[in-house]
Amino acid sequence: MTLTLKDIPAGRSARVSGYAPGGAAYRQKLLSMGLTPGTTLKIVRVAPMGDPVVIEVRGYQLSLRKAEAEALTIEETAA
Repeated sequence: MTLTLKDIPAGRSARVSGYAPGGAAYRQKLLSMGLTPGTTLKIVRVAPMGDPVVIEVRGYQLSLRKAEAEALTIEETAA
């Protein structure tokens, strides 16, 4: 099952597994922000309408727009 950031509640951790098929326009941007496959992140906050999503990755917080968040495929982790 493919998950995106909108599928996981705030406070949970996940690992980047890849990029959505239709997300080619955002792939390079996500890569440049350090969101490479295998990277662990934590969902800090999701705005009420789902835009933006704040995540913590590689020691810093990053705010992603809804379209960017949906271009990233993830798998939930235990930690």
